[in-house]
Order: sequence, then C-alpha cells, then structure tokens
Amino acid sequence: MTAQDSRRWQLLAIVAVIGYLVYLLAPVLMPFAIAAMLAYLGDPLADRLEKFGMGRTLAVTIVFVVLLLLTVGALLVLIPLISRQVDNLIQNLPRYGEWVRDTALPWLQAKLRLDPHMFDTGRLVDAVKEHIGSIGTVLGKLSRSGVGVIMWMTNLVLIPVVAFYLLRDWDRLVAWIDAMLPRSIEPTVARLARDSDKVLGAFVRGQLLVMMALGLFYGAGLSVVGLSVGPLIGMVAGLLSFVPYLGFIIGFGAAVIAVLVQYGDWTHLLLVCGVFTIGQLLEGYVLVPKLVGDKIGLHPVAVIFAVLAGGYLAGFLGVLLALPAASVILVLLRYLTERYRASELYMDTGPAAAVEVPADVTEASADHEVAATPEAPVGDGKSAPPTP
Repeated sequence: MTAQDSRRWQLLAIVAVIGYLVYLLAPVLMPFAIAAMLAYLGDPLADRLEKFGMGRTLAVTIVFVVLLLLTVGALLVLIPLISRQVDNLIQNLPRYGEWVRDTALPWLQAKLRLDPHMFDTGRLVDAVKEHIGSIGTVLGKLSRSGVGVIMWMTNLVLIPVVAFYLLRDWDRLVAWIDAMLPRSIEPTVARLARDSDKVLGAFVRGQLLVMMALGLFYGAGLSVVGLSVGPLIGMVAGLLSFVPYLGFIIGFGAAVIAVLVQYGDWTHLLLVCGVFTIGQLLEGYVLVPKLVGDKIGLHPVAVIFAVLAGGYLAGFLGVLLALPAASVILVLLRYLTERYRASELYMDTGPAAAVEVPADVTEASADHEVAATPEAPVGDGKSAPPTP
C-alpha cells in the first residue's frame, strides 16, 4: 500500500468515526444544532457590524439581543393567536364531524359506489377520541415528570447560551477547522466550503423568508375570506412550505373542509381556491426566485426523499437538518461529477472498433470501381509492321 492510499484510508476512517458519533449522539444534539443554525444566521450581521469598527463581542451582543427580542416578540404575538385558533378549532370539531358523517361520506359512497358499511363513523369518532385522550395523557405525564421538565428547561436554556458562544467564536472555529485539515485536501475542502456556504445561505435565509411570507399571506387571505380558523391554517401551510407542495396540499385541503363546513356555498369555496392559486403563483414567480434563487437546484423528489430520510435516521433533528444537508451533498455531487468528467474513466474512448460495411454497399462500390476503370490497350495503339 502506497503512502497516498494510506492517507486516504485514514481520512475515510476519521470521517466514518465522526459520522458514527453524530448518529449516536443525535438525541442530545438538538439544542446544539438549533444554536448552530442561529449562529450561522447571525454571523453575517456580526461581520457587518465589525466593519463599522465594533469589537466582535459587542457586535455579537447587539445581534444576539436583536434576535432575542424578535423571537420573544413573535412568541408574544403568536402564542395568544394560536391559542385562540386552537380553541376555535376544538369548538368547531363537532361541526366538522357532522359534515364528514352527513355530507362527505355519503357523497363518496354514492360517487365511488362503495359499501355503506365501509365507513363506520362511530368507530372513527371513538378512535379519534381515544388518540386525543392518549395524547393528552402523554402530555400530562410529561408535564408532571420531573425528568421531562428538567430536560425541556435545559434545552430551552442551552440554545441561547450555546448560540451566543458559537456566534462570538464563529470565525475562530472556522479558522481552527481550516488549520486542522490535512494540507493535501485543504484547497479542495475550502472550495467546497465556500460553495456550500453560498447554497446554505441561499436556502436557510431565503427559505425562512419564503415560509414567513407564505404563512402571512395565506393567513391574511383566509381571514379576509371569513374562515374562523384561517390564520391557523395559513401558519401551518407556511411552515410546511419548505417541502414542495406539502404546505399547499395540507393547507388547501384543510381550508376547503373548513369553508364547506362553515359556509357550504360555491362563492367562499372559489375565494379559497383563489387565495391558494395566488399563493402558488406568488411563491413560484416572486418569492422563490427573489429570495432563494436557483443556487440550490434540488429537485422536488429529492427534497421529499431528504426530509423522509432525515426523519427516519434522526427523528425531528433529521427533518430539521435534512434540506441543509441535502444542499451540501448536492455541492459534493457536483464536485464529484466534475472530477469524474475529467478522469480517464470518462475520457478514455477505448480501442477503435472496426467499421462494418454492409455487403450490398461493398458490392456496389466494387462494381462502380470496375465500371470506372478503362480497358487497357493490347499494344501501343499502332498497327504492327508486316513481316518481311
């Protein structure tokens, strides 16, 4: 084994060990992952403040206080709104159940010619009540559990503390990682890190703004239509919009059911359709091109697969990090594609293959050559003198 092969195996072993440790520690990495995302979002703002002559600690403190005030203000506005919307939803649940039992299910049975006993509404209602009761029991136990409360409070305190220190030492951390890299791969890793930073910046900052804008638009639009639970549906649709079409499908389906239960006429149904149609056009032609751009280039199928795979591998932490990780993987795949196209495996054309000519073409070519060749004269073209 050559020295180069040995170094490659060592690097592969290091990467495998780090990946395995991240997989094992996934349950406790949640506050650190959220704190790292907050630090990543705040680092450009701190760098800009440093250009005005501020020290790093002062710049980080200002950014941290601003982010904290924005978060607290959003919570103070959203929590009462969400609480009222949830209470409204709970009060309207009997109406939704009656509409499903008396209108939706008979319509499906008539149109699809299904067995009337296929939909046992009593059993469905009992199952929903049982699950809702079990959820309340679990939440009650969790709230009464000392360990659960301690873990929840610990994570809540850890996130801002870790975010502050990561934001303050972000440049030092990046420089330390750069200094620890093997010199043979440092230029390649630095290039990939720059490309990944462009992609992540476009995704994280842009997609968050898209989600907020869609949530506000859907919530305001459905409220103007007159839906009592319109703001709640709009917020859910906006939060789920990071997965292509998921927020639209869930929000539109919930809004259609709500408007049919609350009004039951075509006018309000068409207004709801108009709100979501305008929202899709706004997302596709204004928000995403302006705020996110085409730097990510993830196919919708790839996005859905990344979210499902992240949730399967690491739970909610995997869902949270799925799309940023997929964006970085996309950068790596582009680099590997460039290396592959420049390699001998791709460039080598192989031995030249003999060109087979059809028999009829060969015979026709031979006949043409024979016809084109003049007959050779017997002598020099002159009469031979008579023999004396």
